[in-house]
Amino acid sequence: MRRIRLVKPGSFPYTGCMEKTAQTSKGTIEYYKALNEKLEMEKEELEAKIKWYEEQFRLSQQRRFGASSEKTTPDQLSLFNEAEATADPAVEEPTVETVTYKRKKQRGQRERMLDDLPTETINYRLSDEEQVCSCCGGAMHEMSTEVRKELKVIPAQVKVVEHVRHVYSCRHCERNELETPIVTAKMPEPVFPGSLASPSAMAYTMTQKYVESMPLYRQEKHLERFGVSISRQTLANWTIYGAKTWLSPIYDELHVQLLQKDRLHADETTLQVLSEPERPATSTSYIWLYRTGREDPPIVLYDYQQTRASKHPRRFLDGFQGYLHVDGYAGYNGLPGVKLVGCWAHARRKFTEALQALPESASTSAVKAKEGLAYCNQLFGIERKLKDANPQERHEARLELSQPVLEAFLAWLKEQTPRVLPKSALGKAIKYCRNQWERLEAFLEDGHLEMDNNRAERSIKPFVIGRKNWLFSNTAKGAKSSAIIYSVVETAKENGLNPFNYLSYLFQELPNIDTTDKTKLAEFLPWSPTLPQDCHVPNKSK
Repeated sequence: MRRIRLVKPGSFPYTGCMEKTAQTSKGTIEYYKALNEKLEMEKEELEAKIKWYEEQFRLSQQRRFGASSEKTTPDQLSLFNEAEATADPAVEEPTVETVTYKRKKQRGQRERMLDDLPTETINYRLSDEEQVCSCCGGAMHEMSTEVRKELKVIPAQVKVVEHVRHVYSCRHCERNELETPIVTAKMPEPVFPGSLASPSAMAYTMTQKYVESMPLYRQEKHLERFGVSISRQTLANWTIYGAKTWLSPIYDELHVQLLQKDRLHADETTLQVLSEPERPATSTSYIWLYRTGREDPPIVLYDYQQTRASKHPRRFLDGFQGYLHVDGYAGYNGLPGVKLVGCWAHARRKFTEALQALPESASTSAVKAKEGLAYCNQLFGIERKLKDANPQERHEARLELSQPVLEAFLAWLKEQTPRVLPKSALGKAIKYCRNQWERLEAFLEDGHLEMDNNRAERSIKPFVIGRKNWLFSNTAKGAKSSAIIYSVVETAKENGLNPFNYLSYLFQELPNIDTTDKTKLAEFLPWSPTLPQDCHVPNKSK
């Protein structure tokens, strides 16, 4: 097989052929042989460039218009008949009550779902005048009931709460003594002194932006429809003050707890911050994500930084010792006391892209890309079978089942390396796997480890979705506040908490305690057993 080498545009590697052609007399056989050799090499170079550009075009079309799923099953739903394709007339909608001749109720999925919701009962009875038999005129009695259940949605309401603190004094002392004792009734401390913000208002603003992805300018218009005129600047002040004053102690404690684990995940994504000192508005900043694994209580932390430099994870993870799941980014290299675990989802994605980059007429290359993808799928198939195994069983099974697949895959990668164009999609997939091989096989060392970094990608997705709505942060202070709030609400969600109720509880209680008391602060962490029941999502409470 002929090897083809891509070169940079404008460069020409065949100087020897050119010199040989120039030195050979024109019109001789040697001259035309050298000229033919030079033209053949130029042709091969141009064909390789064309193939590379065609691959890039097909990949860009796939990213823009194709499905984002990486599943390799051939069964794909049509874009325009989703309802028809997924509908099944044979499946009945779960019912609250099935009435039979014996009048027995059968509990279904819907009724179990409604168990923990508050219930309002409305009775419909016949009046005394209507309780007369139409046949004989006798009195009628109640023999049974028919029940219909439905969900009632109560939209947000805005009202003013006046906190009136009464002051007391002694009339006798007022008349007869030089000093009069004055006693003032106790009143909870405000969440934001001097503002209209209440715990629920601050929690609602944060939840709407950081959970429901509603930017502040839309919240401003939303409040206007309630008859309340509060500017987005005021809402931003509430958000920044609440994050800095009350949520940062929770964030710091979660950070301390995170560093005590021995298995973490990390990822990063971009963020635009308009007003940063000595940086143009178009500069790219970054949100870094760090989170715990599947065996530990969920902790999800975001960290805002101006760059993607390796010093940021080094600083944030200072004191951490153990395994860190990452993608292929080199910024995590060299962390002291940290063993990096690679992501097989990224490796598989490279081979998926290699298949997508091929033309429909491709045959040999398509088979090679499918071979690489098959190795990845085989590893994921083994992992799915070990989903419910304990760490020790998973470790032993991986050594028995996954390690031989890895050895065969590595031999295949070495065999294919000289046979493919390095800059082609398949060449990049092979190069990625070989460069990342030490990380990719690290999951064999411990049954607690995962073979991909999808857990981190899922956790960073809420931020990415929110960014599509509010687009950017105005200041670095706002970006840091966003990182803190996202950390608290995402950690709360993963611990089965209702973000709005949990934030409301924090803003109600934290102003009235000493937040430097670690023992007291521990009672407000998302997994604390002392949290009120209404902080938990129904059916997910512990």
